[in-house]
Amino acid sequence: MAKKRFRETKQGKVIKSSPKEPKKHFRFARRGDYIKAFLTDSFMLLMPIMYIVFYLVFSGREGFAAHKMLGWIYILLPLAIVEILFLFKSAQTPGMKAYGIKLVFLPSGQKPPFTTIILRQILSKFTFLLFGWIVLFFRKDARNLHDLIVGTALVYENKES
Repeated sequence: MAKKRFRETKQGKVIKSSPKEPKKHFRFARRGDYIKAFLTDSFMLLMPIMYIVFYLVFSGREGFAAHKMLGWIYILLPLAIVEILFLFKSAQTPGMKAYGIKLVFLPSGQKPPFTTIILRQILSKFTFLLFGWIVLFFRKDARNLHDLIVGTALVYENKES
């Protein structure tokens, strides 16, 4: 951009540029808090679902052992649905709320859209099986592979009072 000359400014020839929106800076959640929130969610959400599937659907461990693949589908599908509902309602699961973490959509800094939450949850289940969680330990911002793909991040809540 060329330097503004006083003469052009005085004659009104210079168009004022609109002020740029300040970039939003987020405090990304630390790895330890992210892992603690994940473990909290595992016990609060996953364990009741596993109990129901093991003992009410398959009538015990032997029934589950005979149909492992179907059993894991029965476990992971309700877990994903419950997590999607929590994330859509408040951008937090119970574990995230306990550690002051929330999910944000980085382009806007707001709660992610419903389709983004669904895609994130589907990808999180697949990347967990592969190598996606390893990415968490090599990135400075501690984002997982599924967060990188859909453009979300776990950040600390702003405690503005």
